[in-house]
Amino acid sequence: MDPQAFIRLSIGSLGLRLPGTALNSSKSGIHAFSSPCVCEIRLRGFPVQTSSIPFLSSPEVTPDAQSVASSFYLEESDLKTLLARGCFYASQPCLEIVVFTGRKGTHCGVGIKRQQIGTFKLEVGPEWGEGKPLILFNGWIGIGKSKQDSGKPGAELHLRVKLDPDPRYVFQFEDETKLSPQIVQLQGTIKQPIFSCRFSRDRVTQLDPLNNFWSHSVESSDQDIERRERKGWKVKIHDLSGSVVAAAFITTPFVPSTGCDWVAKSNPGAWLIVRPDACRPESWQPWGKLEAWRERGIRDSICCRFHLLAEGQEGGEILMSEILINAEKGGEFFIDTDRQVQAAATPVPSPHSSGDFAALSPVVGGFVMSCRVQGEGKCSKPLVQLAMRHVTCVEDAAIFMALAAAVDLSIEACRPFRRKIRRGNRHSW
Repeated sequence: MDPQAFIRLSIGSLGLRLPGTALNSSKSGIHAFSSPCVCEIRLRGFPVQTSSIPFLSSPEVTPDAQSVASSFYLEESDLKTLLARGCFYASQPCLEIVVFTGRKGTHCGVGIKRQQIGTFKLEVGPEWGEGKPLILFNGWIGIGKSKQDSGKPGAELHLRVKLDPDPRYVFQFEDETKLSPQIVQLQGTIKQPIFSCRFSRDRVTQLDPLNNFWSHSVESSDQDIERRERKGWKVKIHDLSGSVVAAAFITTPFVPSTGCDWVAKSNPGAWLIVRPDACRPESWQPWGKLEAWRERGIRDSICCRFHLLAEGQEGGEILMSEILINAEKGGEFFIDTDRQVQAAATPVPSPHSSGDFAALSPVVGGFVMSCRVQGEGKCSKPLVQLAMRHVTCVEDAAIFMALAAAVDLSIEACRPFRRKIRRGNRHSW
């Protein structure tokens, strides 16, 4: 499998200081400890990201060099767009960090106005496309205006801006997951078959090893529809030889919660993601658990929460991701330690079928996987991206395909249930 080139632009080691007496000067208009400081991090063509900035009262103190406040992931087409000089933009594209004191919002109905402290700009250059690790900036820089009448220095921002190659494998389901599609790897315009996906709603047979995992949660009953339960769903991922290399199945049925007609957070449905156990033929090893439910609001969302079932760790579960996906339009499920604060210091063990959870340094962090799916009632062909550093063999990729299939099917499993079943129609959804 050949990866596609991606670049990770990370901004971290943030800190703010106001040298000398400017720190507590009322003339400066900045009251250092009376309100928090935040920054907006902007890059043309990408959503604006926001991060808090700690105050550093001592000039000898420097922020944690390994901390990451924000990351942008650029593929080849993004770089070409940024580096191309078009007629629509007069200025050179740049990374822009605008620092404010105070937060947006209201208090007692009165708007709270933020004060801009200063701006840091870094132009996009050809070195961004060289595909090599590169520190673009590291250290202190003045961003505030000096007082002309007193000559006092303005605010200073500490940051570290770094480029790192972050190659990814890109896969796509060639049809809807429930239609048991082939899964191909995308390499430009080339599609290379890698896996096949087999979906079923039937109860497993006694000969299926998965029966050991889910027989307690799956019952055969002619009254399933009347009970309005979505259960018994299973996805197997096969390699090109036909061997099953990963699987996902519902362990907690998707049922409407009391007093409503949808799967609520109080009683989410759940999937178990498993991989073959190399030590015990025809056996499976749990790898992860995906829970899903519906969040009602102006625009309904499906919440997907993924725990890694780590061996040998207290509690046995590590929260890796909790993502809201628009129920109508779809969206992106991802595992990214830069974007998930709760998992920022957690290594992601390799799902290698040998059972060797190879130790990955917590410092590695960053992007692990993403899965883009469509909303309810739409033809969803999940597009999956995997960080190359988390894939050492085909089996590693397969387990993420099983997770992606579970995410996609959860959109359908969380659809509202009909309160009345039409005559002649045995389906409740």
